[in-house]
Amino acid sequence: MSTTGAHVPDDGAGGRPRSGWWWWARRRGFFLDLTLAAVSAVECGFEGVTFAHKTGVAPAVCVLLGFLAGAALILRRRWPIAVVLLSIAVSPAQVGFVLSMVALYTLAASEVPRRITVSLAAMNGVASTLVAFVRFQDSLRNDNGRSMSLPVIAITSVLLALGVTAPPVLLGLYVRARRRLVESLRERADGLERELELLAEKAAERAERARAEERTRIARDMHDVVAHRVSLMVVHAAALKAVALKDPAKASASAELLGDMGREALTELRQMLGVLRTAEVERVAPASSVRPAAVLPDEPDGPCLDQLGELVEQSQAAGMTVEFTVEGEERPCGPRVEQTVYRVVQEALTNVHKHAAGAKAHVRLAYREVEIAVLVLNGPSDGTPATPLPSGGHGLLGMKERVTTHGGGFAAGPTPDGGFRVSALLPLAARPT
Repeated sequence: MSTTGAHVPDDGAGGRPRSGWWWWARRRGFFLDLTLAAVSAVECGFEGVTFAHKTGVAPAVCVLLGFLAGAALILRRRWPIAVVLLSIAVSPAQVGFVLSMVALYTLAASEVPRRITVSLAAMNGVASTLVAFVRFQDSLRNDNGRSMSLPVIAITSVLLALGVTAPPVLLGLYVRARRRLVESLRERADGLERELELLAEKAAERAERARAEERTRIARDMHDVVAHRVSLMVVHAAALKAVALKDPAKASASAELLGDMGREALTELRQMLGVLRTAEVERVAPASSVRPAAVLPDEPDGPCLDQLGELVEQSQAAGMTVEFTVEGEERPCGPRVEQTVYRVVQEALTNVHKHAAGAKAHVRLAYREVEIAVLVLNGPSDGTPATPLPSGGHGLLGMKERVTTHGGGFAAGPTPDGGFRVSALLPLAARPT
């Protein structure tokens, strides 16, 4: 930045630069400078007449030079240092009071380095002191009836120079500091606004992720609730068709079991729909609600580990050979962990029905010191024709998502003998969500 071209606000009070004329940011700044330059030019012109009478120079020349010196004030915003130097240069002619005052204020209020401002203000003060000293001596010389010692004249001249120099400089420094403070506060406000925009964007991204996670969880829960029951119903329907004519008693028992499974499936569907309605109500609830709207609540009265035996019996009733063992001392695991273990076993048995008809399965539940392990292992199919069942391919993914949500580990894959293995390890206490 050029020191002679420092930008100064239009009215000296600060403000953001705007489109205007030449180096004026606003039109009112141009008209203000034009008015000050006119006043200064008129003053310097009148004082030039007095200077001409004292020196014997042609009055027209002094008036013209004074007018040009005073009119230079219109350049105060563009070249504040040059205008101050001009006011110091014409001070011996005892002209330019308005020029000096406005020029010093403009210099102090501009972005010129402070050391330059102090140096030029000191030069102006010395020049004003000398001019005042000469004026006092001339006054005493013309008025023989008054007497004043040189020390008194010197002190009076210094005080007068300070009174002329200090106020505009101090006012300009104050306006400069105030403008910088306003700009700093404005920048801070802009920074806070940008931060708020970033926070709003991040909040929108988090909300979108929460909605995606909610949709995924809803799909996973619907799959777990429906797939197992419906798969068993399809298996029983096929068995019912096969024995309907050969063994009416067994067919009747299968039909009764099929009806029970249908009713259980409907009950679980109603529970799931109730959960979804609850989540929808909480989504439109006030912001002071305790539970976030994007989090789907746990299943009310969801399955627990005590129901694993019943789950195994249902698969056995469908013709599958299932062995169920429990190891370790039973201890409370928390409803969410128990639901996850139940759903893992349920989905694993459903996959056996779908993909390994006639295979033997082994469900193993092991309680450890700080965790619980579950293993569902099945052998290869014995060649029994499989009942065609639709598969969305999301069963294993859903099991893994459920387990990892609680900070557990999940693994699934084929075994060397052609079977399949599903294992999960979960902490006894669920991870808080």
